[in-house]
Amino acid sequence: MGETVGENVLAAERFEEHRSHLRAVAYRMLGSLSEADDALQEAWLRVGRTDTSGVENLAGWLTTVVA
Repeated sequence: MGETVGENVLAAERFEEHRSHLRAVAYRMLGSLSEADDALQEAWLRVGRTDTSGVENLAGWLTTVVA
């Protein structure tokens, strides 16, 4: 957990960039918007607990987390 505040802000911004795609993936898998939103929340919490600075493909990593 060596992320700085700036890295956390960057991770949050990048998460928001992918939110609509992630929600669509979760909805296709779960069939419910409320469950898809829950999956996004879990993914957001995981981003907050993980040092994503070494993740080369954040969109792919986030999709895997949501799936």
